[in-house]
Amino acid sequence: MYISTRKSLPRRTVLKQAGIALGLPMLDAMSPAFGASAPTNPKRFVGVSLSLGLHNPYLVPKDKGNSYTPSPYLMSLQDIRDKFTVVSGTSHPGVQGGHTAEASIFSACPMGRGANSSNTISLDQHMAKYLGDKTRFPSLVLNTASERSPSYSESGAMLPAINDPRKLFATLFVEDTAEAKRRQAEIAKGGKSIMDIVRSETKALERKVGPGDREKLDEWFTSVRELELRLEANEAWINKPKPKVGKAPAAPDRNSAPDINRAFLDTVFLALQTDSTRFVTLHCAGNSVRSLEGVDESYHSLSHHGQSSDKLDQLAIVEKATIDRWADFLRQLKGANLLDDTMVLLTSNLGNASSHDNRNMPVLFGGGGYKHGQHLAFSTTNNYPLPNLYLSMLQNLGMEAENFATSTSTMKGLV
Repeated sequence: MYISTRKSLPRRTVLKQAGIALGLPMLDAMSPAFGASAPTNPKRFVGVSLSLGLHNPYLVPKDKGNSYTPSPYLMSLQDIRDKFTVVSGTSHPGVQGGHTAEASIFSACPMGRGANSSNTISLDQHMAKYLGDKTRFPSLVLNTASERSPSYSESGAMLPAINDPRKLFATLFVEDTAEAKRRQAEIAKGGKSIMDIVRSETKALERKVGPGDREKLDEWFTSVRELELRLEANEAWINKPKPKVGKAPAAPDRNSAPDINRAFLDTVFLALQTDSTRFVTLHCAGNSVRSLEGVDESYHSLSHHGQSSDKLDQLAIVEKATIDRWADFLRQLKGANLLDDTMVLLTSNLGNASSHDNRNMPVLFGGGGYKHGQHLAFSTTNNYPLPNLYLSMLQNLGMEAENFATSTSTMKGLV
């Protein structure tokens, strides 16, 4: 994280002392800073990350190029074959740590451990920082199981995720009560005074800490200043009606991780269709899979299969359904003529969950107007930098970016 984890100054404690612990996370995710008028066909990004990886032998085709033979996981995606690219042999240079590398999925930041752990801005938040000022929500940060997320601010602060599809739908489309709007207006108008209290408290503490903590505090003040601007801008959205989309998507089967993913993605589709946001991350945790036919072990246990044929057979049921739900999302976007303007990524920090290996990350990349229908196969022993794809995406948005994290260029072979 971007600030010391010692009990003297955790971020949420400072905010609680200012009396705004519950309000700030949503404001950080929801409050835009206004800018120029929106383009006719706005570009979008949706990053779907999996906490337990994908079994590469079932995902990655054995041959490369445009004439690849579909792998078992891709057989049911052939109707949209020309809308996505399979990428293999990539990873984030320097990133390791098994499950702990979840934090780096979208930042590609090599992180230390404990007090030495610090992150950099994630891809979605970098996009939202510069292009998120046209919509009610500059970004949406989602998780199927908890408030943790791989979305990080410029100061290295993790953005808490919405972890309930019903809450997500209500946030996007259910009109706030008059009392809720009044409270939002008070927070927005009082933003600077709130931040002054926080700054005063932490300035006093700054005199008591060492140089390293002072540097971290300075980084935190930067995020405070960013929040001040967002608090001011939030006021303009309070009385604007939310879009009407009818009833919420079907509630998910809580014992089916793929169906929980579906419930979130159905609502994300509505968010994009109504231009409520343009930048989304959805982190899919290892939810229950008890209701899937043919599966009788936990998702986590199956992902750590140790090459057991029985576990791999069950894992294939779970992962195939997961990829099918992602493909359904692409089909929704295609049907609404949104796919060519929406880049959709499916990946994981784990290339091999069974051995906690962060190399050879699974990557499916769809939409965005690219020439798809191919398998881009890079070296499985000398991985190609996945941040090169991230740089390509930034440039696709029209950003004049020359690098992102550990990128060395835009992604080779992606047209």
